[in-house]
Amino acid sequence: MKPINTNSEYQEYVNQKSPNSPILKNCFNSFWVGGFICGIGQVIMEICKYNGLSTETSATIVSVSLIFLSAFLTALNVFNKIGKFAGAGSLVPITGFANSIVSPAMEYKSEGYVMGVGAKMFTVAGPVLVYGISASVLVGIIYFIFGG
Repeated sequence: MKPINTNSEYQEYVNQKSPNSPILKNCFNSFWVGGFICGIGQVIMEICKYNGLSTETSATIVSVSLIFLSAFLTALNVFNKIGKFAGAGSLVPITGFANSIVSPAMEYKSEGYVMGVGAKMFTVAGPVLVYGISASVLVGIIYFIFGG
């Protein structure tokens, strides 16, 4: 094999070695799995409303149910298989966030509940939480100063 000297030669080498991704198939799987997860949430919502609960209470039950289901499926190592199949479709925000909390917690449970589960649980989701909270505080301060 001859040495790679330029960026274009390197890019050509990478293109030869990289497998082709079935983009349409991946998009289709992502679309229908994400829609299926949302459909489950909608079914739970309609059941709650049919039983006389308010829309607000029903929405809370949907959120809690989807978080529980994704955490439970992560614990059974099923959610990761769904994620490999569906890609971003399985990362409907609430289910993906629950998965990002439970996965590191399970991975590091052998290190103990404090230094393993407690310390490592937010390794993936922690930066998202910090950014979100910080941004909301900053926006709140700006809103307070300039009124609205």
